[in-house]
Amino acid sequence: MKRYLLFTPGPVNVAKNVRMAVCKDDICHREIDFDYLLQSIETKLLKLFNIKNTANYRAVVITGSGTAANESILSSVVGDKNILVLSNGEFGERLFNISKVHNKNTSLMQFGWGNRLNLERIEDHLKKHKVDIVAMVHHETSTGMLNPLERDGLLSKANDAMFIVDCVSSAGAEVIDMEKCHISYCSSSSSKAIGSYPGVSFVVGKTEEFESLKTLPIKSIYLNLYNFYHSIKTISQTPNTPAVPLFYALEQTLINILNEGISNRHAALRSKANILRSGMLDLGLNFLIDQKDMCSVLTTVNVPPYIDVTVLRQRLREKSIIIYEGKGQFKDRVFQVGSIGELTYADIQFFLDSLREILLNENSHAENSHHPVLPNSAKKEYYKFSTGALLTTSAGGRKVNSVDQAV
Repeated sequence: MKRYLLFTPGPVNVAKNVRMAVCKDDICHREIDFDYLLQSIETKLLKLFNIKNTANYRAVVITGSGTAANESILSSVVGDKNILVLSNGEFGERLFNISKVHNKNTSLMQFGWGNRLNLERIEDHLKKHKVDIVAMVHHETSTGMLNPLERDGLLSKANDAMFIVDCVSSAGAEVIDMEKCHISYCSSSSSKAIGSYPGVSFVVGKTEEFESLKTLPIKSIYLNLYNFYHSIKTISQTPNTPAVPLFYALEQTLINILNEGISNRHAALRSKANILRSGMLDLGLNFLIDQKDMCSVLTTVNVPPYIDVTVLRQRLREKSIIIYEGKGQFKDRVFQVGSIGELTYADIQFFLDSLREILLNENSHAENSHHPVLPNSAKKEYYKFSTGALLTTSAGGRKVNSVDQAV
């Protein structure tokens, strides 16, 4: 079977030992073997979030995507209170759409896709309206925007509002300090920057907040967050049948991250993202948002005016490279390149070389209209490479003999 290079924000190419983990011996999820597995995962999740006072936090694991974790939170913690969802992209809107199904007192504050969250607007709203809960997305994957947590967490606390964060694609790639940022609950998924298979998600939250859920109305059976908490607290189990092989895979990828070192992991993903961005800038491409607002997970690239994004994706797919296309208002206007998972520096070079070749070919068709896709500098670099004269790749504006030296 052909191996695809998944330059996407998830699913991702997984490590070999994660792939092997799903093939472990069969166990019963109602036996002590699974108890140990779930305890192991919870302990490692709390370490991933660098929680110092671990006695004050718990982590529950859900068989379902990151959206399941978000719906578990939003259907369980609000009750009849007022919740404000901050949104600057597709996944902020998804939080709102989930919440309004379960909670009649749901409000939405929109900032526009690709725009920063405006702290003054949020503060003004919190002063003028009764808001009990503030919810937002950390990494808005639809644009690549990394929304700051600390300032919004402090603002929520100052206004006596609970702070909930969707960390589905940022956990494992960015620092998430739940204690410092006053986060009551955060959600994430196994298949993004954490680097495992899709199908498992989790919620990390304050123990006192989990305890308070038992008095709130039940709005979901399968996704009732208190049931997940009560089960892990009392019998180290999940309330429903879990996807045991995926739990094994999650445990293994957490072991991998902790063995590498969390800060080392973050630095490695940043390095790969920077090399990709440098290489694409060298090809005359530009990005949807400013680099200082980006997450290490992906880069959203404006489609050059003389390339059809469907053609670009197909040409890359022919080389076993998979990228994302834009969604919503950015459909056909951008493409997205992920930098997570088991992508090597050689894979990144192969992607940049392939992209360069495709752009050059498309440019040859566009030149007749006197609107070249590639700048002359990029065409010269490609010419040198294609004739064997260039054996280096660009990393952060410098030339190195191999991509592995560019770290």
